[in-house]
Amino acid sequence: MVRKNKGYITLFLLPTVVLFIVVYAVSIVILFGTSFTEWSSGRKPVFIGLANYIQLFTDDSDFRKSFLNTGLWVLLQSTIHVAIGTAFAIILNMKEFYWKFARTVYMFPNIISGAAVGMLFLCMLNPDFGAVNSIVRLFGHADYAQNWFMDHTTAFFSVTMTWLPYAAVVTILILAEIAAIPDSLFESARIDGASELKIIFYIILPMLRNIIGTCVILAGTSMLQKMDIIMMTTGGGPGNETLNLPIYIYKTALMENNFGYSNSVGVFLIGFGLVFVLLCRNLFRIGSSQN
Repeated sequence: MVRKNKGYITLFLLPTVVLFIVVYAVSIVILFGTSFTEWSSGRKPVFIGLANYIQLFTDDSDFRKSFLNTGLWVLLQSTIHVAIGTAFAIILNMKEFYWKFARTVYMFPNIISGAAVGMLFLCMLNPDFGAVNSIVRLFGHADYAQNWFMDHTTAFFSVTMTWLPYAAVVTILILAEIAAIPDSLFESARIDGASELKIIFYIILPMLRNIIGTCVILAGTSMLQKMDIIMMTTGGGPGNETLNLPIYIYKTALMENNFGYSNSVGVFLIGFGLVFVLLCRNLFRIGSSQN
């Protein structure tokens, strides 16, 4: 049967394979090749060997800061963000009277564009009329005017809080996986006298290993392309306090007209993402049977 359908399988896979090669594979090859060149708009690429990479790791403080920020955001997103989403999914799975309403409301930040979310937080954290500063003033600090996004001490935290607590996608994926667990397991555990807390820790969480690992990968890699909210709120500032690798690539390529150097940062970003995905796959043993 499989042999008879090989022609159809090949036919249906061909457009996807061609699209991948044209859009992604060729682009990655060009990206990698031009990362060894000095290249700017209006000029042909000139091969300079490893000079771009040497400069990246030895003489570029902005790159080091953007890598540090990106790595920290990946860590926070793949731990705290996923933990929040998982905990909320387990709570919703108890199907209390509020669960459908809470599930719907929790999705709101994910259906709003990143630019709109950035504008919303700009208004909320505005030093003059923002809701946060206004609340602080109500408690006796009449002259309080913290510029949350442009203060070196609060900028990173403020940007992080624009996405960290909103783990609706994780919650939906975890809820779907919990729904796939046979009810007989829960019933047997309750008959044996297991409390709801023990059911969570000894049945639900072990059964969620694969999907939690997948959520960690999705959440972490989303930080490797995070750009819209940062551009809308701080633009990578103040200084380079909230600079990340995608913003740094954008600034190097389009604002400094240095495409060769920006492509070397892009190659590093791809490599960073691949290492992260492989580590998560091995850590969570994604694809292996549940134990």
